[in-house]
Amino acid sequence: MANWQSRQRDVIQQFASLAWNEPLQSSGLWRHDDIRNNLYYASYLVAAASDSALCGELALDPEAATAKAVGVLARIVNLQDKDPASATFGHWPLGLGERPEEARPNPLPAELMGVLIAYFQQRFGSQLPASINQLLDESVEALFRSSYYRAPLTTFGHHEAKYTATKLIFGHRFKDRELLASGRLHLQQTLDRVRTLGMPEYGALPWFWHWIQAFTCAYECVDDDEIRLELAALLDELWRYRATYYLKGAWTGGRMRSLGHDLPRDGNVAFDYVQFGDFSLPSALPRVEYAGLLFYQAPESVRQTALDRALPQVIRRVISPAGDGAKQPIHSCLFVDEGFAMGGIWERVKEFDNEQHRWGIDFPLRQDGGVNRLYVLPPGDGYVGGDPRHAGETGHVLFHRNAIIALYPFTEGAGDMLVGVLPKGEWIPGDNAVYGYVEGVFIALHMLHGFSLDEEHDRIKLTSAGFASGGVVVEAISAKAALRKQLRRLTDFATAMAENKPLWAASEDEPLRVEYTNLDGDRLVMTLGNESQRIVRTVNGSPIVIL
Repeated sequence: MANWQSRQRDVIQQFASLAWNEPLQSSGLWRHDDIRNNLYYASYLVAAASDSALCGELALDPEAATAKAVGVLARIVNLQDKDPASATFGHWPLGLGERPEEARPNPLPAELMGVLIAYFQQRFGSQLPASINQLLDESVEALFRSSYYRAPLTTFGHHEAKYTATKLIFGHRFKDRELLASGRLHLQQTLDRVRTLGMPEYGALPWFWHWIQAFTCAYECVDDDEIRLELAALLDELWRYRATYYLKGAWTGGRMRSLGHDLPRDGNVAFDYVQFGDFSLPSALPRVEYAGLLFYQAPESVRQTALDRALPQVIRRVISPAGDGAKQPIHSCLFVDEGFAMGGIWERVKEFDNEQHRWGIDFPLRQDGGVNRLYVLPPGDGYVGGDPRHAGETGHVLFHRNAIIALYPFTEGAGDMLVGVLPKGEWIPGDNAVYGYVEGVFIALHMLHGFSLDEEHDRIKLTSAGFASGGVVVEAISAKAALRKQLRRLTDFATAMAENKPLWAASEDEPLRVEYTNLDGDRLVMTLGNESQRIVRTVNGSPIVIL
C-alpha cells in the first residue's frame, strides 16, 4: 500500500466511524445543516464497507453499513427537484432545517455534488444494490438535463471550474459530443489562464479544494487520453500552486477568503494530509468532502517544493483578477524560512464577504488545536461577535523579508480599533510590545499604542482601541537563525528587540511615520502623508519595488 493510500485510509476510517456510530434522525439523514454532509458520510461508509480490514477495525458489519448508507443516499436523491418544468430542476436544498422535505432548492449542492455523485457511482456502483444505482442514474440524468452548468467562461473562478468539469463528465457519460467539446475548450482556456496569469482566487478556501475535486473527478471519469492529459496538466498546475504556499498543513500568505474553520487556524487539511503527509491527521476535521476518496498524485517536483524547498525564500506573485476589466492586478509577497512564513498582499481589496486576509505570520499546523497564524487588523464589515476575518478599508503595508510594517490612519466613521490574534506560546510583555517564542520561532510585535492581551482556549486575543491612528511592526526569526546572532533564549531575544524599538511619528501636524532597523541591520521607513502626498516606503534609503 502506497503512503498516500494509507493516509486516505486514515481519512476513510475517521469518517466512516462517525457515520457508522452516529444515529440517523427521523428524516433518515444524519445531518440537517448541509445536505452535502450526508453525501460525504454515506460515501465514506460505503468505502469502509468495501474494505474487510477496516470493517474489523471499526467493528462494522459491511451489509448493515452499506444498507445504512444506501438509505441515506436514497433520501438525498428524493430531495432533488425532479420536475423538468421547474426553474430549479435538478437542484437540492442546501440547509435542510427542521423539515428537509420543505427546504427550498439551492444551486450550490448540484454544482459540487453532481461531479462527486458521478464519480462515486462509477467507483462503487458495482457494490451497491440495483435499486440505488437506478436512483443515482435518475439523479445524474436530471443534473445533465437541467443545464445549470452550461455557462460561459468569464471569471475563471471556482463556479466555472466545476461547470467545466461537469461538461466533461456529462458529455462523456451521455455521449454528448457537443457538450464534451465545449467542456474541453473551456478546460484548455482554463489551463492557459492558470499557466499564464495564475488563479484569480488566491488562497481561497474551500474554493481551491473544489477546483481539485472537480477536475480530479473529471480525470477519473472521462475515458479520453487527450482530455486526460490536459486534465493532468491542469491538476499539476493546481498542486504546484498549492505547494508554493504550503507549510506543513498550513496555507501561507494572503487569502481572498477563508471560512471560520480555516482562519486563524487551518482546519481544511485532509487533502494536504493525503498528498503531503508531513503532519498528523487531526482527530477532528471540520470539512473533509472527498479527500479520502479522490486522489491525483502531484509530480515529484511539486512535492519537493512543499516538503524540501531551499530556505530562506522570497516568493513574489502578481494576481490578475478576472471577469472585471476595471480591476487592477494586486501583488503578493511572502518570505518563507524554517518553521514560519510571513507576508501577504500589498493592496487592500474588498473580496467576497469582505474576507481578504492581507498579512500575517503563518506557522505549521499545530497538533494541540491552537491557532497557527499571527496577525492584526482594523475590524470592518462582517466583524460580528469578534470574528477576526473581516478587515476595515484603512491601512498600508511594507513587506521586507522577515519584517512587516502596517500603518492604519483611522478616519471619522471608520473606527479607532485594532484587533489581533497571537498563537499560544511563551510571551514576554514589553513597552507597547510583546516578544514571543512559538514552535521554534522568535517573534517581536511592536505597536504604536498600548494594547491588551487576553488568553482564550486556542489563542491570545489582542486589542488596541481609542487612538487616532494605529501601527504595527512585527519581525520573526527561527531559533536556528537567532542562535547565529547569539540569541539563545527568549529573554535574550526580548532584550535585544526592546533595545531596538521602532521610532514612531504620529500627530495632527506631521505624517504617520515609522522607522525600524531589523535584526539584519536593514533600515525600513514607511510614511503616510495627507491626501495630496503619496505613501513612501524605503529600505536603506531606496524606494521599495513591489514587484
